[in-house]
Amino acid sequence: MPAADRRLLRHGRIMRCLTFLLLLPEALKKSRRLPGGLPVCYDILPLSSSKRKQQKKKMAAELYPADSTNNANLANGTTVADAEKTKEVQLCAPSGGSGSGATSPTAQQNVNNNNVEPASWQCSHPTLRERNALMFNNELMADVHFIVGPLGASQRVPAHKYVLAVGSSVFCAMFYSDLAEEESEIHIPDVEPAAFLILLKYMYSDEIDLEADTVLATLYAAKKYIVPALAKACVTFLETSLEAKNACVLLSQSRLFEEPELTQRCWEVIDAQAELALRSEGFCEIDLLTLEIILQRETLNTKEVVVFEAVMNWAAAECKRQGLGPTTRNKREVLGRALFLVRIPTMSLEEFANGAAQSDILTLEETLNMFLWYTAANKPDVDFPLTVRKGLLPQRCHRFQSSAYRSNQWRYRGRCDSIQFAVDKRIFIAGLGLYGSSGGKAEYCVKIELKRQGVTLAQNLTKFVSDGSSSTFPVWFEHPVQVEQDAFYTRIPKALS
Repeated sequence: MPAADRRLLRHGRIMRCLTFLLLLPEALKKSRRLPGGLPVCYDILPLSSSKRKQQKKKMAAELYPADSTNNANLANGTTVADAEKTKEVQLCAPSGGSGSGATSPTAQQNVNNNNVEPASWQCSHPTLRERNALMFNNELMADVHFIVGPLGASQRVPAHKYVLAVGSSVFCAMFYSDLAEEESEIHIPDVEPAAFLILLKYMYSDEIDLEADTVLATLYAAKKYIVPALAKACVTFLETSLEAKNACVLLSQSRLFEEPELTQRCWEVIDAQAELALRSEGFCEIDLLTLEIILQRETLNTKEVVVFEAVMNWAAAECKRQGLGPTTRNKREVLGRALFLVRIPTMSLEEFANGAAQSDILTLEETLNMFLWYTAANKPDVDFPLTVRKGLLPQRCHRFQSSAYRSNQWRYRGRCDSIQFAVDKRIFIAGLGLYGSSGGKAEYCVKIELKRQGVTLAQNLTKFVSDGSSSTFPVWFEHPVQVEQDAFYTRIPKALS
């Protein structure tokens, strides 16, 4: 018996049934319309035994080609069904061996990231998250495209409506509400392309890749499309990277995004490190309203002359942004009432004479009135606040609760001592309290350092005088130093003479 017949007989009645059903369309003949106007019907024509045998052979050959692989399988005792299962497994397995370098003609290519996926890519990505992540920024099955960014710097991004609608109520309304978008391309000029891709990557894969350069733009995108988990991650990232040089910019953005916790963190840094914050480049980038809010702050821990210089720097930067020359008139124009929030009368006479009086920002009458206010018995009225800022009151943390004065003294032998500590929330170290000699008045030249993991964060070379008592004597850093929670720091005082 031919091999095709033997394979066919293995399937018994089921195969014969299948053969009949497959042969049925070819065995149908149209009959002519009957005289009575009856509809066209079909007659099933019986097949002769010889013709039926030929049809079986033809069908078997089509179902199971007699190739060398099948013949080898049959010779080894492998059934046709087993051989077909082996083929299915090979189709789903990743390519390898000598043929791994060839690209299948049915492969799908991601034109955005140049990843080449085989036709059976689903088999090599078993989890839903992996398969969804593969569709990120992928033209495969994309049913919507976004033109992201301003004109001239935009980027075309493919996406899938269902994925976006599941992750954002804004996208859900955009694609599936009564007012759904019908355009295949949607323009988003107010979002940066990099930030939009970070948003989409999170929606496809739950992965968040934040960078300092794009985190604010990403926060804006997360707020716009109501993705709270991504927005929270952005705020956390900003809090951990918060420092004096970017505190004012982040304060402005936190107010814009209505993030009260981030706003409070910014105020903590600005108050404690006011001089560093006001002298930073970021201060010149804030908006006028944020400038006014900072100038009204009672707890700025710096001299007023530093505040005045920062305001002048901001005015020059704002004139440049508006395309104006940095003239006195233009500076007063862009400052408006903010100029009169500077507490000029709280400066010393010397600071005023060498600074604000020679800056040309004040009119001749304002300058004269200020000099009279400093020197005359009958002080004229001035347009500037008179009260000194309260600043921050230092809080002392004692390493030792008590001192066994003269009974158990510690003797200094010229070696370097240190104390390691950690805190449970962000604080700012302003200085150290050192003990002096118990033998009477003495003057010391000391070097103080604050380190984290061997890296020096701050140091200062200064002097202090002790009076022979058991009290500690403050030694200050040049600026308060930010100390983060859950990290170990080492403070090192060393007496040089």
